[in-house]
Amino acid sequence: MSNRFVRWGAYLLIASAFAAACAFLAQWQFDRNESRTAQIALVEANYDRPPVPLHDLIGSDGALDPADEWRQVLLQGEYAAEDQVLVRNRPHGGTRAFEVIVPFHTDDDRVFLVNRGWVLSGEGDSPDSVAAPASGPVEVIVRLRPGEPLPTSGRSAPEGQVPTIHLPSIAEVSGAGTITGAYGQIVSEDPGPAVFLGGFDAPTEDPGPHLSYAIQWILFAIMGFVFIAYIIRTEITRRREEAAGTVVAASDRRRRRDRDAEAEDALLDA
Repeated sequence: MSNRFVRWGAYLLIASAFAAACAFLAQWQFDRNESRTAQIALVEANYDRPPVPLHDLIGSDGALDPADEWRQVLLQGEYAAEDQVLVRNRPHGGTRAFEVIVPFHTDDDRVFLVNRGWVLSGEGDSPDSVAAPASGPVEVIVRLRPGEPLPTSGRSAPEGQVPTIHLPSIAEVSGAGTITGAYGQIVSEDPGPAVFLGGFDAPTEDPGPHLSYAIQWILFAIMGFVFIAYIIRTEITRRREEAAGTVVAASDRRRRRDRDAEAEDALLDA
């Protein structure tokens, strides 16, 4: 009896540990769903708001308020095409592409990095050609985006390229005074270039599978206890059946002994 209870206790401990792991994973998916919901709400709030001057949203410290991501800003000045940088291995249209980052010198003496779009990869480690931006004074509308970290793998890129949109790394090319708290994703240029680069799609509003995954982990935790309960119930039922079988067998033996004794008595009487 005691061994059986110890075994059942071990089953429950295993189920509890499994349920704790499922609860952790469920909470992780709930957090991801909450984060994704906040991202979608931010896009809905900012994506189509009218553009404002850059200094209205990016102050002298060059920092971007996370609540201003995707806001449109108006830039007036000139591109520094000679300091162009390519960001490699960017997914566009199901293929590998380069995004083109060009410093923009504003009329109020600021340097802001503009992502002008993307071009397909060429035969080697660079695109076959990259259309130049318009020369001279130009008005540009961009959407504000935060920079990206360097790759954790430590991968590098050839000269004139970067592995991610790591703004401090790009600022080493564009020069001192470059704003590194945000960059701009191109919306429009006036006057436009002779050849436009590939544009950017609006961010998806798909919330993803995080909520359904969280519910699945909760169900897995419940199923773990149900499975343990089933095992214990099956074991109890089997033991009862074995005990009942033992009783029946003993009764049959007694009946056989009684019949044998009656037969012996009949022989003696005869």
